[in-house]
Amino acid sequence: MRILLIHNHYQHSGGEDAVFAAESALLRENGHEVVEYTEDNQLINGMSRAAVAARAIWSRSTRRRLIKILRDIQFDVVHFHNTFPLISPSAYSACREAKVPVVQTLHNYRLLCPAATLFRDGQLCEACLGKTPPWPGVWHACYRESRSQTAIVAGMLTVHRWLKTWQEQVDIYIALTEFCRQKFIEGGLPSEKIHVKPNFVNPDPGLRKGNGHYALFVGRLSLEKGVRTMLRVWQGVKGIPLKIVGDGPLLDEVQAFVQKEKLESVEVLGRRTPADVTLLMKGAKFLVFPSVWYETFGLVAIEAFGCGVPVIASRLGAMAEIVEEGHTGLLFRAGDPGDLAEKVRWAVDHTDALRRMGENARRVYEEKYTKEKNYNMLLDMYEQAIRKASCERASQK
Repeated sequence: MRILLIHNHYQHSGGEDAVFAAESALLRENGHEVVEYTEDNQLINGMSRAAVAARAIWSRSTRRRLIKILRDIQFDVVHFHNTFPLISPSAYSACREAKVPVVQTLHNYRLLCPAATLFRDGQLCEACLGKTPPWPGVWHACYRESRSQTAIVAGMLTVHRWLKTWQEQVDIYIALTEFCRQKFIEGGLPSEKIHVKPNFVNPDPGLRKGNGHYALFVGRLSLEKGVRTMLRVWQGVKGIPLKIVGDGPLLDEVQAFVQKEKLESVEVLGRRTPADVTLLMKGAKFLVFPSVWYETFGLVAIEAFGCGVPVIASRLGAMAEIVEEGHTGLLFRAGDPGDLAEKVRWAVDHTDALRRMGENARRVYEEKYTKEKNYNMLLDMYEQAIRKASCERASQK
């Protein structure tokens, strides 16, 4: 196939950027011709707010460039990852005009929520779900704590809901879990267009040796990740150290808390390279995943599975789907330090059972989350989009 991949890079590189790069490499590795069309949000620093708003709602420049690209090169399918804000949904109409099938991965909740998280003031929030315009988000300044910036996102959502852009100009949506699929259906996307394909881990990190001797957290140090819940647990839990890997807005708070409470068993490592993270994974007894928001996936949990490391995760959103209680890890009530502490103590006291969970986790990785499994699923999504678009064109003749 000849595939056009489209992605708006974030100012701070994250999981979506990594998935975009990984899928691009995977397609090339399997002999497909891949062309990338990207924008970078670093450009926003030199733009006026009015210019950013205009491009977020309808980018004329993106549309013109894509029309030319699609005229010069015949693509079999166009796969979108992120369009916000510089690419904009105007890109879909260029593809529709060129009669090229469109696939969109739903990496976050942007189409349902101006903040893209369904999370506000430290708790889950679905106030904007199904509302056009999504005025609660503007009122609460959910995007970057700014009503004016949230209004830009809300305006983009409102305009394209009225235009039925997401209902009519996308052939196939890729949700990362069934939980996410159901949320987007609840939010108004056509159920028949949404299919589930998880992310994958490549290269294979390889199975660890031994049972590990510490707990590990890897992720952004922010409120929605449940870091405060985890720290409260290690005020009382004895017998197992905790290593914290990551950076974010709560880094200073985490370091100050560890120092103030004299948590000698907690080590804050900051940001680490992917190779370092893999080594730390292989030395861990288990991974702690204490998020208090609806994670869309949880790539770090799959990395742990690949190493044969079980996961103790919140019973919430995608994680309640990815981690099978008693089989690949343990689940606890999100935001409940008492329940998490109970699960940690159980894990420390049941080494053999935890080792079996790690072995199961590795098997699940091999069954679901390798690049080979993911490639077949991705190709199937493209073929479905091509068939669907072909049937629609035939019906219009």
